[in-house]
Amino acid sequence: MKKIIIGVLVLGIGAAGYFYWPKQESNGRSGPRGPVKVVVTEAAMAQVRDEVEALGTLKANEAVSITPKVTDVVTEIHFDDGNLVEQGSLLVQLQDVEQQARVKAAKVKLEEQMRELARIRSLVSNKTVAELERDRLQSQLDTARAELEAAQSSLTDRRIAAPFAGRLGLRQVSIGGLVTPGTLITTLDDISVVKLDFTVPERFIAQMKPGKSVEALSTAYPDEVFVGTVSSIDSRVDPATRAVTVRAQIANPELKLLPGMLMQVKLIRDTREALMVPESAIIPISDRHYLYLVVEGKIERRQVTIGSRERGWVEITEGLTPGESVVIRGIMKVRPGSEVTTEQGERFTFKDKTDTERG
Repeated sequence: MKKIIIGVLVLGIGAAGYFYWPKQESNGRSGPRGPVKVVVTEAAMAQVRDEVEALGTLKANEAVSITPKVTDVVTEIHFDDGNLVEQGSLLVQLQDVEQQARVKAAKVKLEEQMRELARIRSLVSNKTVAELERDRLQSQLDTARAELEAAQSSLTDRRIAAPFAGRLGLRQVSIGGLVTPGTLITTLDDISVVKLDFTVPERFIAQMKPGKSVEALSTAYPDEVFVGTVSSIDSRVDPATRAVTVRAQIANPELKLLPGMLMQVKLIRDTREALMVPESAIIPISDRHYLYLVVEGKIERRQVTIGSRERGWVEITEGLTPGESVVIRGIMKVRPGSEVTTEQGERFTFKDKTDTERG
């Protein structure tokens, strides 16, 4: 029985070999291979930008917490949450009946002193009253003026107004509530222009100058770029991070940007000419970089020196000249000397691409 089974297996293997081996042999005889098809792009010079990328935080151009100077009861509220107000707009009125009475009394006293002094002056001129009496009344008049100013100041302190134009925050008080110095009534921010503070490595300090352009992106408005200019640079480098703080100003006419927002910043350092190729064309070997070029229908391998990178593109600083055809797809199918046919691929669009140094 065992011999019969072995015989059947041998016959099966033989039959399989009879039908399978010729097919494999036929498939293996491909003959001379034709040119391989690759995708190429033409190297070209164009304007690109050197940038420093960083993260920044927005601040209001002017910001203040509205608090009272005195202790008293709130009698009137003249704003709602988030209102836009002008400089000098009345926000809160505190109880001021007593202060108004003091102002009236001070005015009456001042007028009385002025009349008395006028009368004494006429007597002094006639030598009826000594000059000493006139001087005494002048001192009393000056004191009455000072008392009126103090009463008016106390009355003004009960009238809380906006120190500058801007947008108010949330209201924190109610009518009838007792407020004291330091009690938060609301916040006021001038955000018609916002300040953007961000840090850059100290190696870029020599290139940081007021007037440099910045572009900022926010996750709140992913499709909108906010453009501003550098206004100032901090006078100190942080010894822990070895970075310096740069402040830019961004116009905010639609009030979209708010204090505290996180922004992705691109500081434009320079605009220059550069030769860019797709990153897919780069062949890294150890610490060297190579490109496959198509020269007269054949593949040529060439060592190059790369510069900065930007989102799938690489700057070539040495080893390549504009106009040469660089293989960007099909690299794994060819070797130096291989004959190829080419298909034109995408070219680098320089309008929005930038050469980036990350901060």
